[in-house]
Amino acid sequence: MFEQGAGPPGKMGRLVSVDVLRGIVMVIMALDHTRDFFTGLRFPPEDITQTYGALFFTRWITHFCAPAFFFLAGTGAFLSAARGKTLPEVSRFLWTRGLWLVFLELTVIAFAWTFFLPFGPFGLVIWALGWSMVAMSLIVRLPLRWIAAFGMAMIALHNLADRISPAQLGKIGWLWMVLHVPGFIPIQPPRIGFFVLYPLIPWVGVMAVGYAFGAILLCEPQRRRRVTFAIGGLATLAFVLLRATNLYGNAPAGLSFGNLVPSGGDWHVQKSATLTLIAFLNVEKYPPSLQFLLMTLGPALMALALLDRLRLDGPAGALGRFFLVFGRVPMFYYVLHLYLIHALAVVAALLFHQPAKWLVGGAFILQPLPDGYGHGLPFIYLVWMTAILLLYFPCRWYMAVKERRKDWWLSYL
Repeated sequence: MFEQGAGPPGKMGRLVSVDVLRGIVMVIMALDHTRDFFTGLRFPPEDITQTYGALFFTRWITHFCAPAFFFLAGTGAFLSAARGKTLPEVSRFLWTRGLWLVFLELTVIAFAWTFFLPFGPFGLVIWALGWSMVAMSLIVRLPLRWIAAFGMAMIALHNLADRISPAQLGKIGWLWMVLHVPGFIPIQPPRIGFFVLYPLIPWVGVMAVGYAFGAILLCEPQRRRRVTFAIGGLATLAFVLLRATNLYGNAPAGLSFGNLVPSGGDWHVQKSATLTLIAFLNVEKYPPSLQFLLMTLGPALMALALLDRLRLDGPAGALGRFFLVFGRVPMFYYVLHLYLIHALAVVAALLFHQPAKWLVGGAFILQPLPDGYGHGLPFIYLVWMTAILLLYFPCRWYMAVKERRKDWWLSYL
């Protein structure tokens, strides 16, 4: 569904379904970050030796967020050209906004995570998003078929490099951490350095595929819905087949990236049906394996096809309009939600007489979880829903500002 009147006469308007899907994944993303700040558990939800159904699936549903966000960022770049931007204009916007996002990650967003100065030395999702945009500023100058082939090859083949470690590359091992293997890059050993959680491969490929996918959205409505749903269905089926056969596309068992949870590798039947399902869905995110991206992007594309039929007028469209607000101002929402959730964690710690000082001295990013801190999943869900309701009003205000005004700087936040 295209929104009429969103651009100059004769130019394509915004595709509302893209913004609604982006809004949905942004809202879900906040659940994961709320859990990060409020949990009292000492183990990650993916640790199959300790996890349980409600905890794992609270984490698993948020796996859809980063792939969809990178993919739709590429799609948005393509659609901006379809709305009248020239290729040089699209390229310039990508590299300037990309560098701006890297700056935000290292300053404003780093402080939101830690409430600590100096800013935390780490490259998270916005870091990778920014550098992927910088890379795309060059890639968009290629023919569309080459862009699609490049993106799909990076997604499909990067797991062949899983066993290459930074240590094997000697002095340029740090570059391999930036590109493919998360880890700590020492600047002044042993404690001062830069931690990369989101390496660029295959995220650049996800954005490139999203860019090429934008061409499908120019088709007439029925055709684009069929093709989008078919692509999503085939990707999901490919995940099921690869995972069921343990053929290819996930990091080997026990391989540890960046001191995170070691990869679960191949799946095997567990002692219960729930744990067996968890093992099946527990695929590597850092960096995202082929199986991880098929598992997340496939259903996301099917959802996009269904959302393309959504009407936003009348009472029936209220929920769609709600998510649309967040999807229209994603970076504004992203920065704001981190500050709000972190602040709520401090307030809750004080109210419940739990340790609070660590939350303003690095939080879980730079500090170990102190004894006596944390809340259960019901409380985490309550805080998440409260945060989303509070965020709706400033996001709706900023969306209205962007609709009224066309200042160039508004497109950077």
